[in-house]
Amino acid sequence: MRVSVSPVAFGAALFLLPIFASSASAQNLVAQYSVKLIGLSLGTASVALAVEPASYKVEATAKLTGLASVVSNSKGAATASGQLVSGRVAPAAYATTSANSKMTRTIRIAMNAGDVRGAEISPPYEEGAGRIPVTENQKRGIIDPLSALVMPVPGSEPVVGPAACNRTIPVYDGWTRFDVTLQFVGVRRVAARGYEGPVSVCAARYTPVSGHRPDRAATKFMADNKNMEVWLAPVADTRVVMPFRISVATQIGTTVIEALEFSTGPTSTARR
Repeated sequence: MRVSVSPVAFGAALFLLPIFASSASAQNLVAQYSVKLIGLSLGTASVALAVEPASYKVEATAKLTGLASVVSNSKGAATASGQLVSGRVAPAAYATTSANSKMTRTIRIAMNAGDVRGAEISPPYEEGAGRIPVTENQKRGIIDPLSALVMPVPGSEPVVGPAACNRTIPVYDGWTRFDVTLQFVGVRRVAARGYEGPVSVCAARYTPVSGHRPDRAATKFMADNKNMEVWLAPVADTRVVMPFRISVATQIGTTVIEALEFSTGPTSTARR
């Protein structure tokens, strides 16, 4: 299992002082998610986010549970950090480790304000025939998969509404480069431990840029997939939103990642 914000998990960005209209203290989010495929439990995921006025750090873990763990005993963890500059995220470091009964793989990306300075995959993926190479220019101004989970709402627009959704996120995971485009479709009310209130509902589209094989059925399916949706909830007193629910149609059914807990507050350390 790769822990990344591929089209299934958006992975979805963080930012600076304009975000914090009412507090200069650290703001934290602890989110716990269920992961289901065609209504059947696959596992759980958790995200811990700590935001300072000029920097951020986010950590995530995921693991298969129940019957899914019998088929594949997979788990993973990831961390990302960076600076918040002029209302946008400027990633500095990203690392993820995924493991199953056969292998453990680690990916590390070093960045300077979103420009990739180096990437390491151990053990490396095999180069497939027909893979479109990622150019150096396509590694500039990117957002790593974990930082992409957190998004700012620009200007003075409401944190729940069109401005929360309407954006394109340029993602690089160390191997592939793709865009996730979100478009506002409405507002819903949700309830979970730690948060009850409105969320922005966004339609999502996946556009492969490079690092993929265009002839693969999975690539074609995701590029044509119009059955993807992300619900974005506000993070405490900031102008940051983060996924509350992600729904993605796959070739074997719909995957739904939904928050069981979405707790925020101005504490010194994110609870794990």
